[in-house]
Amino acid sequence: MLTKKQIKEIREALEQSQNPLFYFHDDQDGLCSYILLRRYLGRGKGIAVKKIPMPQEYFRRVTEFNPDAIFVLDLPDISKEFFDEVAKLNLPVIWIDHHDIDLKLPKFVRYYNPFLSKKKKYEPVSLLCQQIANNKQDEWISLVGCISDKMIPDFYKDFLKQYPELGIKAKDAFDVYYNSDLGKICKILGAGLKDKTTNVMKMIRSLIDAKNPYDVLNENKNNSEMHEKFNEINAKFNKLTEKAKAGYNGGEILFFRYAGDTSMSSSVANYLSYLFSDKIVCVSYINGEEVRLSLRGENVRESVLKVLKKIKNSYGGGHGGAVGAGMNLSSLDFFEKEFRKLIEKRK
Repeated sequence: MLTKKQIKEIREALEQSQNPLFYFHDDQDGLCSYILLRRYLGRGKGIAVKKIPMPQEYFRRVTEFNPDAIFVLDLPDISKEFFDEVAKLNLPVIWIDHHDIDLKLPKFVRYYNPFLSKKKKYEPVSLLCQQIANNKQDEWISLVGCISDKMIPDFYKDFLKQYPELGIKAKDAFDVYYNSDLGKICKILGAGLKDKTTNVMKMIRSLIDAKNPYDVLNENKNNSEMHEKFNEINAKFNKLTEKAKAGYNGGEILFFRYAGDTSMSSSVANYLSYLFSDKIVCVSYINGEEVRLSLRGENVRESVLKVLKKIKNSYGGGHGGAVGAGMNLSSLDFFEKEFRKLIEKRK
């Protein structure tokens, strides 16, 4: 968790900023982190970041919105080129994260990451932002981010008392994610982030104004596009996961490749790791000559990063048991071969 001193510093930075710009990771944890701080402060623009490290091209939003401070939420890495542009404007950057990563940061960046403390406890950024906002009525928003990031916070018990029909008693976050209406809310927001920019912004506005979880769960005129996208994505998700299960022939690693117009490798990997909890899962989304991978399994990060060092123009990072990576399609066979060798050596 953040310390009292850190919370005070972040709150002061938020309140001093009259026109903050928030960059957040385009998953539920990042989205909910932004919504929590936006509702707390009552102002600010939010930009979902789809590329890691966040490239220089995202700087155009700074030019567009002319902020007096930049807040970064749930992003594991940002390009040097982006920071070079920010340095020219002398803008403060407040970065809140939870990834296990060693970064060399410019002096103007104030970086908050409890995972780098001695305790090294895994805590989603939406939990940290709930600490900052400290609004009990918004705990359900933090819960959506936490459950989606495979963590059940202590206040889930309070949620069950208030909304017993939306959750289930469980020790594993993915049991909640895949078997409850709270989990459906998580999936609705995840699907909504894959929509076109206009609808993503409409979803964000509806979340800023939402009074309770039913404003997301129940379809209405304000969230109809979000529900439409969820139904579309969910149908594709079911087809992909059935294909992945049917193609698995045993072994320590479940490799699955797919192509199409929608990237959902992270969601597919999460579900497969839930079904095959004792296996390593590697899902590859092929988009032209580019491949994005999502890997799940015990301590996969170390093995993934070792292989990526051998592959030119590749990238990757994340948590110990959940990693994202990218490379050229021509390198995928080599990656899978080398990754399998490392996993087999661990036995």
